[in-house]
Amino acid sequence: MNRKKIVITFFRIAIGWHFLYEGLAKLWMGNWSAASYLTNSTGPFSGFYNWLGGSESLMNIVDPVNIAGLILIGLGLFLGLTIRISSISGIILLLLYYFAYPPFGGSIFGSAEGNLFIVNKNLIEALALVVLLVVKEKGYGIYALKFFQKGNKKSETVPESESAQNSRREAIKNLATLPALGVIGFGAFKEHEKYGVDTLSGATIQVGGADISELKGELPKGKIGDHEISRLIIGGNLIGGWAHARDLIYVSSLFRAYNTEAKIFETLMLAEKAGVNTINIGFPTNELMQKYKKITGSKIKVISQVAPDMENNDYFVNIDKAIDYGVDIVQVQGNWCDWLVRDNRIDVIEKMMDRIRSQGYTAGLASHTVDSLIACEEQGIIPDYYMKTMHHDKYWSAHPIENRVPFEVDGKNYLDHNRFHNNIFCLFPDKTIEFVQRAKVPVMGFKVLAAGAITPEDGFNWAFKNGADFICVGMLDFQIVNNVNTTNQILNSLQGRTRKWYG
Repeated sequence: MNRKKIVITFFRIAIGWHFLYEGLAKLWMGNWSAASYLTNSTGPFSGFYNWLGGSESLMNIVDPVNIAGLILIGLGLFLGLTIRISSISGIILLLLYYFAYPPFGGSIFGSAEGNLFIVNKNLIEALALVVLLVVKEKGYGIYALKFFQKGNKKSETVPESESAQNSRREAIKNLATLPALGVIGFGAFKEHEKYGVDTLSGATIQVGGADISELKGELPKGKIGDHEISRLIIGGNLIGGWAHARDLIYVSSLFRAYNTEAKIFETLMLAEKAGVNTINIGFPTNELMQKYKKITGSKIKVISQVAPDMENNDYFVNIDKAIDYGVDIVQVQGNWCDWLVRDNRIDVIEKMMDRIRSQGYTAGLASHTVDSLIACEEQGIIPDYYMKTMHHDKYWSAHPIENRVPFEVDGKNYLDHNRFHNNIFCLFPDKTIEFVQRAKVPVMGFKVLAAGAITPEDGFNWAFKNGADFICVGMLDFQIVNNVNTTNQILNSLQGRTRKWYG
């Protein structure tokens, strides 16, 4: 038994199956496109890939060629036919994938594959094909059958009967890949039949999001201070791994698992391409945003939420740190505004606002309970903009209004379904509307979907109609284009708004 030949055969078949299944999965998907993959490319050659992904006519060529290439290369390697051509073609294709997201230069950051530098799976597989290309032994395959060979001659030293016997034996071995392909292919077909798409390859999974090519119109902008920002702002909770999920205790960890650093960067790049030019983040995300802007050269505007250090009576420490991180706008965090008003420490809010402005920065003030903003207003504390939770309460998990208590958001979670349990964030919608209507500075609505209880079409419309000048929405990558399109559609046909636009 030729062990070397057997090892090479399995080596070649494994690579071939990887190519073949990737191609078949994309073919079975029907609407698969590499446009998003290309338009979000990073690194020194991103301009070329972005150019390809941004052209519908070019993608009509690139997509079928990509699929056909994967399938043909896979078949060639798996069956052992045209091995040399398949190996060279595979190397070229893998290097194209490699340089779309190279693990160096502009894209040296952690990814779903791990922390990478220079070497990733595409480069490793390309090198494996180089080995297969240069070694003389190619393993068993149908290339070795007589009708695929030219000028085949009988051995002069081996008797004809023995040669025929050996040929039959080798033919059986070389044909062994055919039933193997049938078995594996049948399993792949059943997997596709059950789940609709390949469930193992991250490159082929789709979750129903719209592609950047489906963007409809340009997202309108407004002004807060000297900053021109998009009417739709991306929220930082999902990126930071914080989720309001009622009693679903695993959701925050799920977001953290999905939003790897690479995925966050991809999401932000997609958001910027779609016209979302601002993000509102929790303080712990500042370091990541600084890294993102440094690596990509992004001009995205960062609004940083800050809290006082009450234990050490240092109200300004996080303001100064946020400025050092290079943020654009500084905002007193919503839950801290509520707690300070509740505990009769409005003086701390005033000092923080003065500190932000003294450093030359736009100062925002956020809250969940409208009573906090009313109390600040009565004390003459008017920010450059308000950030207020803005959603209606016409959804199933909202507890009765008669049982709602000011400042209970971010407080105790009750087991009684008729009490607060991380389920509502704009406790008194009518009171909020009344406050927003008389506000003379821009208002940024947040939690407009009540953390997923309200549809974007409903929540966006309600917030804009009732006076929000901007909305801040937590978005995963596959939601961005749809949310931008929804915002554009609502703003283009908005009815019932009586408050003038600020900013």
